[in-house]
Amino acid sequence: MTEHLLPWLRDLARLVVPVSCPGCGLPDETCCARCAEALGGAPRRVEAGAPRLDRLDGVSPLPVWALVAYTGPVRDLVVAWKDRARLDLDRQLAGALRRAAAHVAPSVAGCVGSASGRTGGPAPGAGTRRGVLVVPAPSSAAARRARGREPVRVLARAVARGLSDAGVRASAAPVLARRGRVRDQVGLGSRARGRNLAASVVVRRRTLRRCAGGPRPLCLLVDDVLTTGATLAAAERALEDAGCDVVGALVVAATPPPGARSRGDPARPAPPVYRAGRSGIA
Repeated sequence: MTEHLLPWLRDLARLVVPVSCPGCGLPDETCCARCAEALGGAPRRVEAGAPRLDRLDGVSPLPVWALVAYTGPVRDLVVAWKDRARLDLDRQLAGALRRAAAHVAPSVAGCVGSASGRTGGPAPGAGTRRGVLVVPAPSSAAARRARGREPVRVLARAVARGLSDAGVRASAAPVLARRGRVRDQVGLGSRARGRNLAASVVVRRRTLRRCAGGPRPLCLLVDDVLTTGATLAAAERALEDAGCDVVGALVVAATPPPGARSRGDPARPAPPVYRAGRSGIA
């Protein structure tokens, strides 16, 4: 009975609150097939275009995978989802990252139980790890109040499911938070973003202990958009200082660096993935 009512209820809701695809404006579509197709590709490595991820200490930047460039319809989709209360886009964006996680899973699986870190030395307790902790980038208190939720948590849960689909034991946990007064990152340049986030990202220690499942947990960060890398760099620093190893990050989209092609250069070979060691970023 319910199955027969759902189409009718959906049509009635659209009469009251008209729906259109944020990417192209097509009416009566949450996300049209053409705009959804932009999220259907395989993720690619994009950390080379994020200057704030450069550790400046001889250690390779945090590996970051993105599905697509943050331009055109994709940008409109993400903005509508995050800042215009389009919760009906959860299915498209979370589904896209769940599929992306399956592509990333082999790289993540290679780090589980590995004994060598990105700094080249052994990581204490590495052999005791049995899973991956998927950690959403934290929102500011002002953003939470404005949005009524932390949308990136939806993405993190989808990534954990995608890793599990591929045979990698994973769970999502909001172990990061922001403290103090943090400006909205929109419109800030690379250095300003770094200053804005300096020391503002902290670890919820109780949540980490409850969800880690053992000493020195292995973490995969999740965010919606990679711009300069300041948010991920601050998150990496906080997690490493708390005794975690950060294997990388997965995002929906990445802002193309100035002068770059919107689709990036798929022919460019990506550097290998190594698990982070104990030292924090510079």
